[in-house]
Amino acid sequence: MVDVIRDDDSAEFFDGAARGELMIKQCATCGHSLRPDAMACSKCHGTALSWTRSSGRGSLVSWIVVHGGEPRIVGLVELDEGPWFHARLVDTDAAALSVGGEFVVGFEPAGPENVPVFRPA
Repeated sequence: MVDVIRDDDSAEFFDGAARGELMIKQCATCGHSLRPDAMACSKCHGTALSWTRSSGRGSLVSWIVVHGGEPRIVGLVELDEGPWFHARLVDTDAAALSVGGEFVVGFEPAGPENVPVFRPA
């Protein structure tokens, strides 16, 4: 697994992960929920964004199996708040997956930081 690197822009995200919370951004102008790496609102184009806690629940949109070494599944999960989030899917196998399947976030270490993974709900 590749180590992730904290910087000033991602510190709140990783602080949340250390607490077991998935942090996303929210637009202060229109309230739209956004991916953690958003720099502007995709709805109103505002740039006043703040961090907020996600429920950590969502439904599976798509997935791939990455081969080479130990195979792993990477999924695209639509969070209940709206944004799509990609992360490793754990505690499941590709044959058991289906679009719309419910998933919940968990966290695993990646070097000095914790990163989100999704498990079947």
